[in-house]
Amino acid sequence: MKKITIVIALFFSVLAAQAQTKISPNQTDDKNSDDQESLAKDYLSQIMGVALSATSNMKLFHFVYDWIGTPYRFGGSSRKGIDCSAFTKELYSQVFNMDIERNSRDIFSMVSPVKRDDLKEGDLVFFKIHSRHISHVGIYLGGNRFAHASSRGVAINSLDDAYYKRYFYRGGRMLESFKEELEKEDANKN
Repeated sequence: MKKITIVIALFFSVLAAQAQTKISPNQTDDKNSDDQESLAKDYLSQIMGVALSATSNMKLFHFVYDWIGTPYRFGGSSRKGIDCSAFTKELYSQVFNMDIERNSRDIFSMVSPVKRDDLKEGDLVFFKIHSRHISHVGIYLGGNRFAHASSRGVAINSLDDAYYKRYFYRGGRMLESFKEELEKEDANKN
């Protein structure tokens, strides 16, 4: 909690310093927008412990940030309480415009397996926690960190944490054929 307070204070001090800086009339709104996005990336990088690059999906990181701290509730699918598969489903709907399954095992059936070392931002991570079957899913953010609805609520953890390292099963990337199917459905709706 103390780290988050320090990061928030740092963020606001940067904003205050930027506000005190005189902006020349030659600067465009694009430059201002780029500066704001850069500040947002720096802020989210600090909060999430993930280095955001120019190619990072800011919509993904904003979505995760907005949901951090939402309580866990088995079967839940709202801000009052959400479980891991509902969080993943909501994220994929809002960030990637994809309608995926509601159960972690069913979601796994929609992906192609990815080795842990080959995971990319937005890929899924699956766990077998106290089970022989997939029982948990999260979204990979980069730097071995992932977002998920844990028993402590929506949080960001590391795949290197002993607990998650022990139960990690496999990474997954949405199948291209599934993405194409969704795009066709969207085209037919329009």
